[in-house]
Amino acid sequence: MDKISVNYEEEIGKTVGRRKAPASGISSAGLQQTGAALFQKWGKGMPKGVYRYQSHEEADRDLMRNIVRVK
Repeated sequence: MDKISVNYEEEIGKTVGRRKAPASGISSAGLQQTGAALFQKWGKGMPKGVYRYQSHEEADRDLMRNIVRVK
């Protein structure tokens, strides 16, 4: 086998695996914190389950009633 020679004095041109978070990631973290704070203050909104409505207007009315409801 051939011997591999390594030059320890050589400058490394590129480091692999060290990424910085993009600026959009920082702003989205702020939005996520805001959403979590709103969730704690106002709750979930609609209770879980399957809902069947006769019309879109009836579904919208029920959605608005549950969103506006203060807990």
